[in-house]
Amino acid sequence: MSTVVAADAASQDSPDTILASLPGPAPRAAFVSQGAFLYLDTFLPADVTAKLIAGVHAVEGAVNRNYLPGHKQGGSVSRHKIDELAPAIAQLYRSPILIQWLETLCGEPLQPSPDDDPHAYALYFYTKPGDHIGWHYDTSYYDGRRYTLLLGVIDDSSCFLEYRLHTRDDNVRITEDAVQIPPGGMVFFDGDRLHHRITPLRANERRVSLTFEYVTNPHMRPIQRFMSNMKDAVAYFGFRQVFRQLVGKRTSQA
Repeated sequence: MSTVVAADAASQDSPDTILASLPGPAPRAAFVSQGAFLYLDTFLPADVTAKLIAGVHAVEGAVNRNYLPGHKQGGSVSRHKIDELAPAIAQLYRSPILIQWLETLCGEPLQPSPDDDPHAYALYFYTKPGDHIGWHYDTSYYDGRRYTLLLGVIDDSSCFLEYRLHTRDDNVRITEDAVQIPPGGMVFFDGDRLHHRITPLRANERRVSLTFEYVTNPHMRPIQRFMSNMKDAVAYFGFRQVFRQLVGKRTSQA
């Protein structure tokens, strides 16, 4: 079974106060022993989680529904729409205290994803029966590593995050486990090393999660950028959210 580390959930004036007080060596040891993976059942204070929930309600009209037969079904909102409709999420994403804590956890410097990356922070909506995503890695198209911070926001569901640890380490036995991420809980992992999926939503259930993506090297080669944009347009945010943003950027630079 995976190690579950509970953080101090006492209410504070600032989310940075909570993040700064999270345990250090214990989560780092668990993260390393589990092959770059950590689950905390409590991470964000209730007032911060409440702001995330408000952000979910603010972007509901911008959800892009997608369906890939045999792999995924659900809704997504990219960082571009979040910037327009729920800017408090971007503030949390760029929190220096949060980034420093995650750097201590993973053991290397992290940077926010570039401004034109729609996946930098995104909301994922599971709102219709059968919504799910199949087994996958969060493949990085960047020259360096990309780490995923998955935050629970709304979870009135029976969905599980199922995962397999050590799938790319020939010297360690593969282990499997599953967790439900409550509002304010988190999972942090190296996207290229964790094999995972979200089990299907049942009728009259609802689940919304938020991901933050941080990179060790923000450079991406042109062919990799094209592949990343196409994947995001088809499987997540739609061509309008992905490519309209890119066209706007080029126009402003002309």
